[in-house]
Amino acid sequence: MRKATAKDANAIAQFNSAMALETEGKRLMPQVIGAGVANFIANPERGFYLVCEGELGLKACLMVTTEWSDWRNGNFWWIQSVYVKPEFRQQGVYRAMYEHLKTLALADANVCGFRLYVEKENVTAQKTYRSLGMSETDYLMFEELKQGVEFLLPSTS
Repeated sequence: MRKATAKDANAIAQFNSAMALETEGKRLMPQVIGAGVANFIANPERGFYLVCEGELGLKACLMVTTEWSDWRNGNFWWIQSVYVKPEFRQQGVYRAMYEHLKTLALADANVCGFRLYVEKENVTAQKTYRSLGMSETDYLMFEELKQGVEFLLPSTS
């Protein structure tokens, strides 16, 4: 496990594209996701990617962003863009990454907890998160994109 560097950006962008297609049926624009990953890595104040690396390259990644909680006087680490290559699933890779994050958080007095969002239909991921001690919250998520923001390839249907 290690924090990602610029040399990991292409692989992470590919992972994010695969994850979006697999979990949501969405095709991301390569130039947008590629620039977004590179921009994030180049600006560590935004957070970091954690990668799991094997002999043949990256096995998995996840992104961590922060959210200040005035109620708790600390940062939540938001876990996002989780992807484990199919051949490494069900082998404890995500569990190891989550445990590594917990270790990093223990060393940072400003971290008060972890949050993530998951697709409603992704019951496999939900089961994994519950098994690690996470619990569903009472909150729903809402979103509005600024006009003109494009990140998906046009539908071919």
